[in-house]
Amino acid sequence: MIEADGGSRGNPGPAGYGAVVRDAVSGEVLAEAAESLGVTTNNVAEYRGLIAALTKAAELAPDADVEARMDSKLVVEQMSGRWRIKHPDMKPLAMEARKLASGFSSVRFTWIPRERNKHADRLANEAMDAAAQGREWSASSSSAPAASDDEEPHRPTTAGWAAPTGAPTRTLLLRHGETSLSAEKRFAGVGEIPLTETGVLQAKAAAKALAGRSIDAIVSSPLGRARQTAQEVADVLDLPVRTEDGFRETDFGDWEGYTFAEVRERWPAELDTWLADPSVAPPHGESFTDVARRVNTARDKLLVRFRQQTVLIVSHVTPIKLLVRSALEAPPSSLYRMFLDVSSLSEIDWYADGPAVLKRFNDTHHLG
Repeated sequence: MIEADGGSRGNPGPAGYGAVVRDAVSGEVLAEAAESLGVTTNNVAEYRGLIAALTKAAELAPDADVEARMDSKLVVEQMSGRWRIKHPDMKPLAMEARKLASGFSSVRFTWIPRERNKHADRLANEAMDAAAQGREWSASSSSAPAASDDEEPHRPTTAGWAAPTGAPTRTLLLRHGETSLSAEKRFAGVGEIPLTETGVLQAKAAAKALAGRSIDAIVSSPLGRARQTAQEVADVLDLPVRTEDGFRETDFGDWEGYTFAEVRERWPAELDTWLADPSVAPPHGESFTDVARRVNTARDKLLVRFRQQTVLIVSHVTPIKLLVRSALEAPPSSLYRMFLDVSSLSEIDWYADGPAVLKRFNDTHHLG
């Protein structure tokens, strides 16, 4: 993930850019750059920031899938091909940026508000200050450390809702049908548990309900109960089923196969700690924090591959709840306040330049 910004004091005026490369999962800063540009315009500086960020990313991972985030609506729309480039100064810069972008596996351009682009904005302002003083920006003169800044780019900070533009990427979220463990309300994690006869009927009912939807792709957890459910839909829609490991269920470790009451009896202290802290894992299991990391990675890959398309994701309770939590910008405790039936449908629209929108949740009308 790259972030870039640029500006000038006067437009044209003393100008500079800032560029940051992050690990898309952890948010760790992998590289940064800034440069004083002398006297030029805001738009030139913004493009130069993008070019610098793409260059740094190519040095680190030339075959990566990249999300380029900027608070310049102009650059994002022009690089996405939605706006024409009219100014002669912009055309060669855009060509250079596109040439760099073409070397990656994929590049998605995303507009973000300025408050979510603080690191690159800070670097750009330092570079502009240096330009105004007739000197070059250097890392030693930076007012904050590069790799230890505590901004969290995946945590949205906007308090309100802003109307997005463009079409969303739509995800239909289908929980698998009933299994013997779900029927008895037992922890069911990464073990292979087939659908019951009722579960197969539920999967067929979901397939019938989805038959009238325009669905471009089906992506499933690799676990058998999810793939079995996905295949029922795939047979109706005549689509292949892709598997994505990131959408598998939580590994509940030693609690697999037990009811909540049985876990309360056998592991009371561990259960209390687990319920209080999403970073805590069940004994020999996986924490919700770790699950969220892989679910978010799987989601980001999907948003790049199927941009502005409709995708059916067949998964499990925890990954679906985590996607809903992310869309709502809800706290970790929200995971314990959602209920998902087997074979239920939820729906989220993900916008490239605005908040996600939860359109329905735990819909089971097709099971009536």
